[in-house]
Amino acid sequence: MDLGAITKYSALHAKPNGLILQYGTAGFRTKAEHLDHVMFRMGLLAVLRSKQTKSTIGVMVTASHNPEEDNGVKLVDPLGEMLAPSWEEHATYLANAEEQDMQRVLIDISEKEAVNLQQDAFVVIGRDTRPSSEKLSQSVIDGVTVLGGQFHDYGLLTTPQLHYMVYCRNTGGRYGKATIEGYYQKLSKAFVELTKQASCSGDEYRSLKVDCANGIGALKLREMEHYFSQGLSVQLFNDGSKGKLNHLCGADFVKSHQKPPQGMEIKSNERCCSFDGDADRIVYYYHDADGHFHLIDGDKIATLISSFLKELLVEIGESLNIGVVQTAYANGSSTRYLEEVMKVPVYCTKTGVKHLHHKAQEFDIGVYFEANGHGTALFSTAVEMKIKQSAEQLEDKKRKAAKMLENIIDLFNQVADRRVISTTNAERQAVTPPGLQEAINDLVKKYKLSRAFVRPSGTEDVVRVYAEADSQESADHLAHEVSLAVFQLAGGIGERPQPGF
Repeated sequence: MDLGAITKYSALHAKPNGLILQYGTAGFRTKAEHLDHVMFRMGLLAVLRSKQTKSTIGVMVTASHNPEEDNGVKLVDPLGEMLAPSWEEHATYLANAEEQDMQRVLIDISEKEAVNLQQDAFVVIGRDTRPSSEKLSQSVIDGVTVLGGQFHDYGLLTTPQLHYMVYCRNTGGRYGKATIEGYYQKLSKAFVELTKQASCSGDEYRSLKVDCANGIGALKLREMEHYFSQGLSVQLFNDGSKGKLNHLCGADFVKSHQKPPQGMEIKSNERCCSFDGDADRIVYYYHDADGHFHLIDGDKIATLISSFLKELLVEIGESLNIGVVQTAYANGSSTRYLEEVMKVPVYCTKTGVKHLHHKAQEFDIGVYFEANGHGTALFSTAVEMKIKQSAEQLEDKKRKAAKMLENIIDLFNQVADRRVISTTNAERQAVTPPGLQEAINDLVKKYKLSRAFVRPSGTEDVVRVYAEADSQESADHLAHEVSLAVFQLAGGIGERPQPGF
């Protein structure tokens, strides 16, 4: 480790005085102009992690659903998963170190993790379409190279694509080719094969309207389109040609406001979906014949997938350990439906894909989706083969799934401004400030089938307030009353929370 060179380069990426950042549920995020030193240091950390694991490590430059002026960075571990929790602590430690302490911090991390500094290191890098991302990616590269690491800069990628590249490289290509073309070929082949098993409700071609949040999803979906052109017709909206990233569009907007994004007109029963800025979230929606908006969010997607898989396993006579992992934000109706009707066990973790993914790995088949559209299903190769044996029954399951959706009630989710609140019980109970949880409990008692909780956001400087009840009106009232309790008991600033969005 050339400490002199590191000190010299670090001075070119100096840390602003007094700035303290925390590696949150999706890495570091803040205003882009404050991130140069963080990017350089995460390049250093990625090399140390690569040396320790003897694997390729990924670095993704993105702030996902945040506004365009923000940016962020997260590290991707060898199997495409989130960075190990112990290394999140190292990331925070390194990002906040003062310039004169940089050498000591790097040595501390290396010694604590028994890093062999003579080991080769390789890092892959991707970035989203934010104006700041290219320059910040170069800062990552500076950190990688000064510590002697090798790298491959993939340039513009969706976040799932970078996870894919890391996994492919660390499995010797067994999962797929670590190229953009390899990604498109693998996913499009699976999609085309699956759709061969299902009719199209009278349509000659499947069609889908896609809101790309004015982000990277538009570029990559356009590249991928010809791979499945015979099975799907895609119409892109908010493709980045005009409008700002994530502004009045994208998965987070659609989920939070329960309405279509700006710039997309929807006719009855048209299939529509929205990505977020880095295309690692997806939610589906449509207008029915009466013009009512219906959202198929992560809770419903998880319910559909797990119910479908459970029925397939029953039909082929297999008894496997299947589980659904949710967060406290999950729609309570979906939880009850899974547990009481489908008899699928449901487990709750803290918010953040890393927590859901870890729990899902405990099952033969693990399904997890956050309500906001992050998620997937995990199964072994043996289980995958058994499922394929019953793929011809997909159409019948589609009809059942459509009926099932009508049994899940859309409930309300509201966000309120505030900062310091601590929680416990998978973030469903407030520990501080004193009296807040008691106030929430009293409010919840006023409404049927209700629950509510608050938690500090892991990606933004806000406190999120969640409420659900047996009707939209009741959920609205409960959310407003809980927001007022937060404002009063947690030192709210500015205007008092108002009813509605």
